[in-house]
Amino acid sequence: MSPDQFHGSTHKGRPVYLDNQATTPLDPRVLEAMMPFFTEKFGNPHSQNHLYGWEAEEAIEAARGKIAALIGASEKEIIFTSGATESNNLAIKGTARLHKSEAPGAQKNHVVTCVTEHKCVLESCTALEREGITTTYLPVSANGLIDLDQLRGAISEKTILVSIMGVNNEIGVIQPLAEIGTLCREHDVFFHTDAAQAVGKIALDVDTMGVDLMSISGHKFYGPMGVGALYIRRRPRVRLEPMVSGGGQEQGIRTGTLATPLCVGLGEAAEIATREMDTEATRLGKLRDRFLEKLLPRIDNVTINGDMEKRIPGNLNLSFPGVQADTLLAGLKNLALSTGSACASGSPEPSYVLEALGLSNDLSSTSVRVGLGRFTTEQEIDFATETIAAEIDRQRRNTDRRAPAA
Repeated sequence: MSPDQFHGSTHKGRPVYLDNQATTPLDPRVLEAMMPFFTEKFGNPHSQNHLYGWEAEEAIEAARGKIAALIGASEKEIIFTSGATESNNLAIKGTARLHKSEAPGAQKNHVVTCVTEHKCVLESCTALEREGITTTYLPVSANGLIDLDQLRGAISEKTILVSIMGVNNEIGVIQPLAEIGTLCREHDVFFHTDAAQAVGKIALDVDTMGVDLMSISGHKFYGPMGVGALYIRRRPRVRLEPMVSGGGQEQGIRTGTLATPLCVGLGEAAEIATREMDTEATRLGKLRDRFLEKLLPRIDNVTINGDMEKRIPGNLNLSFPGVQADTLLAGLKNLALSTGSACASGSPEPSYVLEALGLSNDLSSTSVRVGLGRFTTEQEIDFATETIAAEIDRQRRNTDRRAPAA
């Protein structure tokens, strides 16, 4: 199904959806693949004595292979989870705890991450700090990227793990994963990447990039919510401490009955991405360019936050000085946009990601994230830019009228 065939967000009076970093709509092809496992193929995949269990297990293993193919891994290296938050917790806490306990003499008690990581990564590191494991939080440059020399300087003999996200969820910048992997190999430390925003959007190969652990989320690339995966390297083998006790499923690393329909959906989403990712990236790049070409001539003093070259094509993060982002979004009732991460949307504080780029509180509070996706159309782009430009003009004129005379 092509995007033009999809009856999208402008139909039935619903807002135009431009928040694809928060979540992507389920691809109808993914839903079609999942449906039999909600109905006639309902077996427990861990039931080994009859057809219902066998067909569910077979479907899960096929999905595992599709996910592995998307990132250049083996199906034996894919562990199903509930999503990237669980995968990140399992990768960071599980690796650090196991290797700290195994090497008390060597005092392996250090991890390295970045100040612009997702909250679940930062909070995982905070939890480890309460257990005596120290954390170095790397800064980013004004373009949102880490400095490799600073990373090199942060790694020591005590370092267990480096965790750097592949693509930032707010500003869409792509970190230099292959270079980070090389540094980690040189220093014999594990490399984990939160790839929730990268999988299905940019080419990933765990071997050429030197990645030891990779977190994946289904609903970030047109799969179902509630399912994700963790890639765990087998050669050289990465071992970690499980967080849940139970029946020993998923090699004893993530125990519990697997949700067959969700696993199948994740696999189907991965297979579609493998086929269509390059074409989709080209299309999204053109839509992003169209968005900017139509918006920027209409509005003065707009800032694009984050590097424009090292960036996924479906993301823009824009600051509109003089217009508060929350007020702007309240006026854009026909558009679904956000001010940043959905996981931090309830916080009144300015975006810590934008602050890390050096933006003042005043500027970061005027910033809006635009997330284009598989089903975004040119017509929606044109409608969105016209609507945003008109609302910003209206709010700026109102602000000028309220301003006291000099």
